[in-house]
Amino acid sequence: YAMPFVLGDPGITYSKVNDLSFENRTYSGYKIAYGNNVGDSPEDNYFVYIDKTTHQMAWLGYTVTYGDDKPSTEIHYIKYTDWQKVNGLLLPKKLQWYDSENNLPVTSSNAADFENISVSEKMIDALKFVKPVDGLIGEK
Repeated sequence: YAMPFVLGDPGITYSKVNDLSFENRTYSGYKIAYGNNVGDSPEDNYFVYIDKTTHQMAWLGYTVTYGDDKPSTEIHYIKYTDWQKVNGLLLPKKLQWYDSENNLPVTSSNAADFENISVSEKMIDALKFVKPVDGLIGEK
């Protein structure tokens, strides 16, 4: 949930887009796109909207091309709120998904609240990621 991990991938490009206005606040907007053959869905785009006062990410817009041959122009939105420091790491306590009209967020449709958040610098044992003997790996 600590999105946007995909925004640090090699081969991405950033560009300034129109600001997002929502409930009498305006957020600075940036589009993140991918070069050819970068990642699993290079046609997907992400839009990060930054709170002009706190300089923290407030919104994430995204398009989805999974299962389709053409890039999508329909933008979906997630709002990130209630930021808190956990072991020095800044994380949102709440995510809200929004229905959109004309590629703008309109009404909250779903939310996820995170409680008892903990992070650790301790490395996870690599054996936790080993495929079980009878496990199967799905095909793309």
